[in-house]
Amino acid sequence: MARDMSPVLKRCRSLGIEPYVLGIDKKSNRKNLRAGKKVSDYGNQLREKQKAKFIYGVLEKPFRNYYEKAQKAKFGTTGENLMVLLETRLDNVVFRLGFARTRVEARQIVDHKHIQVNGKTVNIPSYAVKAGDVITVSEKAKNKAGQRFKDVVEVTKGRSVPAWLESDQDNLTGTVKSYPTREEIDVPVNEVLIVELYSK
Repeated sequence: MARDMSPVLKRCRSLGIEPYVLGIDKKSNRKNLRAGKKVSDYGNQLREKQKAKFIYGVLEKPFRNYYEKAQKAKFGTTGENLMVLLETRLDNVVFRLGFARTRVEARQIVDHKHIQVNGKTVNIPSYAVKAGDVITVSEKAKNKAGQRFKDVVEVTKGRSVPAWLESDQDNLTGTVKSYPTREEIDVPVNEVLIVELYSK
């Protein structure tokens, strides 16, 4: 699968994203040389799309599919629906629950079959969770990689869990209480510009 292998901090800097959004506790001391330069409307729209793709780890084709699905939804605006679809990806939920330090680690944990949804193992990072779903770290993973998850929880213990989720980090289990509202998604992306980009 194609992946952006450029240094994360460099990418954050070029897109104007703080590394903590990805769960990275580092800061770049370098300045963005392009900061302050005038950018066209198209440039701003494109950058917002790149930010959303980078934060959630989604490639162009799946991102386009999310957009088309958001467009067809009967409720809400296309932009808000797009953000909800991205936010309810399983890898993002694992990150939000505090079972992974970074979004990349969350994807890896799901890939490695460490996560169960309603008692069934799911190894698809893009799996869409639903309200009422119970997310747990499997017993097998707790036994094999118990120390790893203890270390993770030690780091993420102070991280706030969104109101639409409920997390029991001691038992490595969480519940999706409801679908998130746009106000509950603290991601620095202007989805209106993404809609404008795709509407051209």
